[in-house]
Amino acid sequence: MVNGKWNCCTSLRRDSIASSSMKPFLVIFPLILVVVFGIVSMMNPKEREEIIDLRSEAVLEDVNGIHNANFNHSLASTPFPVQLMQTPPQQSVINEKEVLKPWINSTDPLNETYVPHTRMKQQKKFSILDRTEAGLSQARAAIREANNMNQTQDPDYVPIGPMYWNAKAFHRSYLQMEKLFKVFVYEEGEPPVFHNGPCKSIYSMEGNFIHAIEMNDKFRTKDPQKAHVFFLPFSVVMLVRFVYLRESRDFGPIRKTVADYINVISEKYPYWNRSLGADHFMLACHDWGPETSFSVPYLHKNSIRVLCNANTSERFNPAKDVSFPEINLQTGSINGFLGGPSASQRPILAFFAGGLHGYIRSILLDHWENKDQDIMVQQYLPKGVSYYEMLRKSKYCLCPSGYEVASPRVVEAIYTGCVPVLISDHYVPPFSDVLNWKAFSVEVSVEDIPKLKDILMRISPTQYIRMQRRVGQIRRHFEVHSPPKRYDVFHMILHSVWLRRLNFRVHDDE
Repeated sequence: MVNGKWNCCTSLRRDSIASSSMKPFLVIFPLILVVVFGIVSMMNPKEREEIIDLRSEAVLEDVNGIHNANFNHSLASTPFPVQLMQTPPQQSVINEKEVLKPWINSTDPLNETYVPHTRMKQQKKFSILDRTEAGLSQARAAIREANNMNQTQDPDYVPIGPMYWNAKAFHRSYLQMEKLFKVFVYEEGEPPVFHNGPCKSIYSMEGNFIHAIEMNDKFRTKDPQKAHVFFLPFSVVMLVRFVYLRESRDFGPIRKTVADYINVISEKYPYWNRSLGADHFMLACHDWGPETSFSVPYLHKNSIRVLCNANTSERFNPAKDVSFPEINLQTGSINGFLGGPSASQRPILAFFAGGLHGYIRSILLDHWENKDQDIMVQQYLPKGVSYYEMLRKSKYCLCPSGYEVASPRVVEAIYTGCVPVLISDHYVPPFSDVLNWKAFSVEVSVEDIPKLKDILMRISPTQYIRMQRRVGQIRRHFEVHSPPKRYDVFHMILHSVWLRRLNFRVHDDE
């Protein structure tokens, strides 16, 4: 869409007309179009890439900006609106009035007996892609109108409260996703590297998502022409386990495997080349997820990267990439890990237990390890002391980054009703395009670690009780279920991808 008008190409046919004064014009006009279309078809990838890159430079607006459907993408940045961005546009589009009625702008006098041939009034023939984009345009409009209408009733859950940047817009967007969103999963590739992933480890979300999307009948489509996005079903954990040579420090085999895969699907299907990967997404919870995406330039530059390691200092781009939570499913299930006592039954002010991984934990342990009864910071718990019981006894759970920014402690805190304290640099928390993390968590900079107790003590009991209650309300968005349940972590991941897809239009060069 350009300047509010659909950017669709029509095929023109020269008609015979009664007026002899129009013949020269109509003879030359198709030749002009052929030349213009030829120029566009010869656009080199760099020109197209630069147009796609406009997507990552979207103007970010304030929470109370002019759009109703605003979603935040970082604690440190303002929400971005659902708005239309573009992949390479067809520059040969001519004003519809000029195409269908060329006589309107003609300087030649019209013969009074002139009657356009019936074929000149023929309606445009829209492709499947045009209809798909039209559906997305209607969804964008519906989301923007959410604040002007009563919130839709929902039998399962109605988002409400300050935990959401815009609860009505999120709800409307979620319902639109359920109604329209289709994902095509490439079937190429063999396990264990493709169509497979871990389900019982700190990286369990890779395997859980791959399994859930491949078994899903609602969102998965077997017809790629009807898809809004295309999923690249490789697991970075499995690439590291089966392709990477231990102790070699050579990332080459992983890069080659990913590059070869994209070469295969780009030669077999037209969709990667059509958008230069902009409507494709990969998902990785392993620390090497970002590095794996650099295997193919368009994969990290254009594609939607769904990453646990959402580190803006390592080129994570919140405008097009998705942050999702690291969840340590030790048993493959969340059974037994959910729930905890009320705010009044938590005697410990703050708690952390964990090894020395990364400089942030080193600073935390230096300042607080075994130095204060209210701030219980330890590397190792005494024998017989349950880690999860300590979480349930604590008001605040400290979640410092390790070697990478993401930590499973964030979700562990949420599961047990403990208010998470995020201590990190350059981290974009999960689903922060929708969730207002400041409403149910505490953010502490690395420099303020020595002031940790003062910061927490300044939070009033009333404010803490509100935050703790909100943790319980948003917990559903981090729960893992098999099969998935509405509004759970699987659906929230899909919704984040859906939001990114709403922000650009794919053009068909044909």
